[in-house]
This record gives sequence, C-alpha cells and structure tokens, in this order.
Amino acid sequence: MTSSLTALIVFALWTIVLLLSIGGARVGQVLAGKARASDFPGGVKHGGETYWRLNRAHANCVENLPVFAAIVLVAAVSGQTSPTFDKLAWAVALARIPQSLVHISSGSEMAVNIRFLFFAIQLVSMITMVVMVLGG
Repeated sequence: MTSSLTALIVFALWTIVLLLSIGGARVGQVLAGKARASDFPGGVKHGGETYWRLNRAHANCVENLPVFAAIVLVAAVSGQTSPTFDKLAWAVALARIPQSLVHISSGSEMAVNIRFLFFAIQLVSMITMVVMVLGG
C-alpha cells in the first residue's frame, strides 16, 4: 500500500472518530434521560454549540473525503504516485485533524481563521495532487 493510500485511510478513520463522538454524545444524552433517540433530527440544528460544531466538523469530513479519495485512488490505479504526491496526501489528512479540533472547540473569529488556514492547506494540496495526476 502506498503512503498516500495510508493517508486516505487516516482521513477516513478521523471521519469515523468524529461519527463515534457524535454517537457517544447522543447515547449519553439518551441514557441520562435528557433526550429521546428521536430528538436528533438530521440537518436541523440541535444540542449545544460544541455538539453542533462536532456535527459540522463531521459533515465537513464527509463532504471532503470522497474528493480526496478520488484523487488518491486515481493516482494509485494509474501508478502516478511519487514522494511529493505522498507528502501532499499526508498534508491533507494531517491538516484535517486540527481543522476539525479547532472547529469543535470554538466558533470565534480567530478559530474560524485558523480553521480556514488548515482548510487552505488541504485545498492547495489537493489541487496540486490533481495537477500532478493530470500531468502524468
């Protein structure tokens, strides 16, 4: 398995960690008698601010994982990986984690700016990866 495929797995695992965190928060609320299992409607803001930011951080991962996966998988299938490509894949995966953590921790202007910085790292890395794959 290439290093970029491992980075893809790390991104996927991080998405699962966030999902399990949401599930844990919900189960905790239900078991504590503070909510019913049906009190968590999809796409509708519910819960406290931190819980909702956790939901959004997970949704951001779900939105970006297929794009990242497509890039990495096309490169792997076509044999177009390189050490630079692998480093860019790791930049995407490793920037996603602090982006999510900052997203969950605060909605302040500073936090939004820091989140954007980590997102920009991912975006520039993925665009560069696409250019590398298309350039053969």
